[in-house]
Amino acid sequence: MTQQPIQVIGGGLAGTEAAWQIAQAGVPVILHEMRPKRFSPAHHTENLAELVCSNSFGAMASDRAAGLLHEELRQLGSIVISKADEHAVPAGGALAVDRGQFGEDLTKTLDNHPLIDFRRGEVTAIPEGIVVLASGPLTSPDLAADLQRFTGMEYLNFFDAASPIIVGDSINKDIAFMASRYDKGEAAYLNCPMNKEQYLQFREELCKAEQTELKDFEKETAKFFEACLPIEEMARRGEDTMRYGPLKPVGLSDPRNGERNYAVIQLRQEDKAGQLWNMVGFQTNLRWGEQKRVFQMIPGLEKAEFVRLGVMHRNTFLNAPQLMSASLQFKERPTLLAAGQLIGTEGYTAASAGGWLAGTNAARLALGKEPLILPITTMMGALFEFIRSAAPKHFQPMAPNFGIVPDLGVKIKSKPEKYGRYRDRSLADLATWKRENLAV
Repeated sequence: MTQQPIQVIGGGLAGTEAAWQIAQAGVPVILHEMRPKRFSPAHHTENLAELVCSNSFGAMASDRAAGLLHEELRQLGSIVISKADEHAVPAGGALAVDRGQFGEDLTKTLDNHPLIDFRRGEVTAIPEGIVVLASGPLTSPDLAADLQRFTGMEYLNFFDAASPIIVGDSINKDIAFMASRYDKGEAAYLNCPMNKEQYLQFREELCKAEQTELKDFEKETAKFFEACLPIEEMARRGEDTMRYGPLKPVGLSDPRNGERNYAVIQLRQEDKAGQLWNMVGFQTNLRWGEQKRVFQMIPGLEKAEFVRLGVMHRNTFLNAPQLMSASLQFKERPTLLAAGQLIGTEGYTAASAGGWLAGTNAARLALGKEPLILPITTMMGALFEFIRSAAPKHFQPMAPNFGIVPDLGVKIKSKPEKYGRYRDRSLADLATWKRENLAV
């Protein structure tokens, strides 16, 4: 009997990972991506797994929450993390990628898989059969309306923003200096220093700068995601808010004179050649002309050429605690699974993790096997348990963090030691779980 293909809707990180895991399990899959026939407000290319905000997957060290999630996915055979490792660019202690090469490679790899039928075009309604929804926080209106009819609920939402990208040759290297915080790893960031007077003047202009007007329906529900605040919103919250956030000077000294500045703007390499640089933490909703005016006040960026200016858009997500199980199946329709920001996980690696589990469980359903739930002592398991069990009334997107992982049961004062113990427990439990559930 011919195996009925599983349908994956959305070619972002979650959908890409899900489609790959389904195909690797020997089950045919149809991967739907609406680009280039229709673009979302945040996308610019036709590639799968386009990184629309930063090019960083977060900290690499496995005793950090994001780094532990990377390592768990490596152990589970993630295609996204494998390609991220392959196309990594210098970023100090972070896993950052050449986003162009990364997206192109994943697109080619999946398109060449014999069990993946890659279809360009918009899906406007949830199909029958086994389906993985990975349409993201910018799900197209028709599909969003159908999903709303299915769930009987309004979407939740928050506002997300992307940082500007600058041409490397336009940065004044006589002012900006190469260094990584605490000299961790190779010097991978360009740092633009500010004294107190420059910082205060910069903050004043940020607060006065004109923002892009929100649409009427957006004004009623406007709410920022705290982990991705626009830089002008940070500036308005207090004189030192930026200095305790993306502009913090702690751990950064100019190697030319040993000085520590009042504030520092960091630029992270976007591509392997170092031709493009991302303004770290500078998500913004300022008008484009205002972005150029204010950001060129930054020492070293007086003649900066911007290849992309910052944008802000509304992200929508489901109230997962009311709708979903920790296996990423909908309670009311177990053959419908979902992953990525749509279900309220935050960050590239979390989206890839959701894609891995949703894809793996979709394939298991097709093969007549029971869906899996990961141990809650792993970062992946803790994250999906959180979206299942959080209070629905106050549900907000959750990024990987050690606060959602079960306590160790012993009191450890040293954070590095504590996080190391979390890592060791997670990887040991994941290895046992793999032997028991994924043995061929």
